[in-house]
Amino acid sequence: MAEDLDPIDARILDILQQDAALSVAEVAERVGLSASPCWRRIKRLEDAGLIVRRVTLLDAARLGLDFEVYAIVKLNLPSSENLAAFETAVADWPEVVQCATITGREDYVLRIITRDMHAFDRFLRDKLLALGIVSDCESHIVTRGVKNVTSLPLGLVSAHVG
Repeated sequence: MAEDLDPIDARILDILQQDAALSVAEVAERVGLSASPCWRRIKRLEDAGLIVRRVTLLDAARLGLDFEVYAIVKLNLPSSENLAAFETAVADWPEVVQCATITGREDYVLRIITRDMHAFDRFLRDKLLALGIVSDCESHIVTRGVKNVTSLPLGLVSAHVG
């Protein structure tokens, strides 16, 4: 679909990823279209899977969820069964907000959000290590966030469009 993305589609996507609460009329006005053609473009982008869902971003600090840890995890044996068991468990843990497989000696990197150090310790002991398939977990506590964006760099896509 990226090859079918014209500059107006790219602009619509950029606007929506900055503020998904905008009405179709507001998006249409910003891209210079009337509401109906803009709605059709948005619908096409949704149907193509480029727009996956629309969410509301919350203030973690105001909610008391500002203890953030990146954990690098190595499994005892990265067999298909262990990988599946780990990924199934991670999917059920609300503290894990991101999980990715990685290259190198370790198997996963997790982004974990909790209330405080004690809550993280309980998560580590009662969930992660209790699985019995983790051989090592190296935790990195975030002391200060420098950049945290949710928008994709559409300029990298639209630079090839035209």
